[in-house]
Amino acid sequence: MGKNKIDMGMANMGHKDIPGNPSTATTSSSKLNDRSNGKSLKVLSGTDWDFWKHNGYIIIKNAVPQEQVLKTANFLWEFEEKDPDDRETWYAPPRAEMKMKELTGTGMVEVYNHQYLWDNRQMPRVYDAFVDIWGTEKLWVTIDRANLNFPNRPGHEQQGFIHWDYDPETRPQNVQGVLALADQTDEEMGGFQCIPWLYRNYDSWKSTQPEDRDHFQPNIEGLEDKIVKVKLKAGDLLIFNSTQPHGIRPNKSKNKVRVAQYISMMPAEENDDRLRQWRINSWKNRIAPEGYAFPGDPRNWEQNKYETAKLSALGEKLLGLRPW
Repeated sequence: MGKNKIDMGMANMGHKDIPGNPSTATTSSSKLNDRSNGKSLKVLSGTDWDFWKHNGYIIIKNAVPQEQVLKTANFLWEFEEKDPDDRETWYAPPRAEMKMKELTGTGMVEVYNHQYLWDNRQMPRVYDAFVDIWGTEKLWVTIDRANLNFPNRPGHEQQGFIHWDYDPETRPQNVQGVLALADQTDEEMGGFQCIPWLYRNYDSWKSTQPEDRDHFQPNIEGLEDKIVKVKLKAGDLLIFNSTQPHGIRPNKSKNKVRVAQYISMMPAEENDDRLRQWRINSWKNRIAPEGYAFPGDPRNWEQNKYETAKLSALGEKLLGLRPW
C-alpha cells in the first residue's frame, strides 16, 4: 500500500480542507458551452437547453438502462452490508468519521471504482449529455461514490442541507451530476434539492449578506419557499451547475430509500500528468479520493474483494488511460 499512499498526493489537493471532488480539476480553463461553436446538441433538446440556462440544472431521462440501474442498486446494498427488506440493518453507525459534518448521516457509500459504477460512467448517453453541457468531446469523468439515504427515525434525524462544493465567488467553470438508482418522485424521501432563484440572483443576494458569510453554506432564511425538490425516476441523470446551491433533502418518508450514484465530467486535463497518473492508479488499484468530504472505507473492500473494472474504449479516454 506504500506506493498507493504516495500516489495519493497526485490528486487535486485543493480539496483537502474544502468540499468538491479531487479526482478532477477544481475549475476548468474551458468555459461551459454557450452554443457559439455552432455544434448541434446530442441529447438535450432546445427546450432542455433553455431550461438548463435558466435554472442551472437539467434532467436527462433514461440515461442508464433499468437492468443496469437495478444491478448497481443491489450492489450498493451488498457493499453496505444492509438488507433492503430489513430496516434494522439500515441504521448501523458510520464506519469512518466525516470531516464535512453536514454529510454525516446522509448515507454516503464509500465505493468508487467498482465495475458497475464504471459501467454507468461510460454509458454513451451519459457521456453525450456532458458533451452537450461542455461543448467538447474531450472529457474526463469524476471518480466519485454513491448514496443510500434512509428515512429519518429517532436517533437518525438528518435535516437536509444546502451548500456549494465550490466557492461561487471564484465563478467556477464546473458541473456536477447524480444518477438516480431508484425512483425519487416522492418529495418526502431524501433526494436532490436546489435553489435556482439563488443561482440566478446570486450577485443581488450577496449584497444583502454580511461580509463574513460562509462561502460554502448560504443562509437560506427567507428562501425556504424557493427550494426546488427535484423529482427523478430510476435511470435519470441530473446535471447541475456548480454555482447552483444544492444539497440532500431530509428523508421524511416512512420506508423509501434514496439510492443514487454521483457522476460528473469536465474537460480533460491531459497536460496535468500528476492528476492523470493519480486517476489511473485510483482505477487500477481501487483507491478512493482523499479529501474533506471523502473518508474512505476502512474495510478496504474495494481492494480486497473486487477486481479492477474493465473499461470500454470510451471509458479509457474518460479515465485518462488513453488520450483523446
